[in-house]
Amino acid sequence: MKGMSAEYLLADKGYDTDAIVAQAAEQKMSQVIPPKSNRIVQREYDHHIYKSRHLVENAFLGLKGWRGVATRYAKKASSFLAIVQIRCVMLWASIL
Repeated sequence: MKGMSAEYLLADKGYDTDAIVAQAAEQKMSQVIPPKSNRIVQREYDHHIYKSRHLVENAFLGLKGWRGVATRYAKKASSFLAIVQIRCVMLWASIL
């Protein structure tokens, strides 16, 4: 995280360590990390922002589920970008 700037640090429970939380606080990032169940002091986090993170993860899951994106059949970067954009449009259309 050093050298990066962001308003929020979004992560899942696996990244709930004191070192990561301290580093994020040092860089003036708000931590949106659900606390592990074995923490003595349960830290608060923004549930609404964490749900947005889950939507982004599901979008990547949908992208990787398409064989052309997962195996990167396209040889040129422009062709691969076009495939990703087409798949994103298809995912977006399925939400509506």
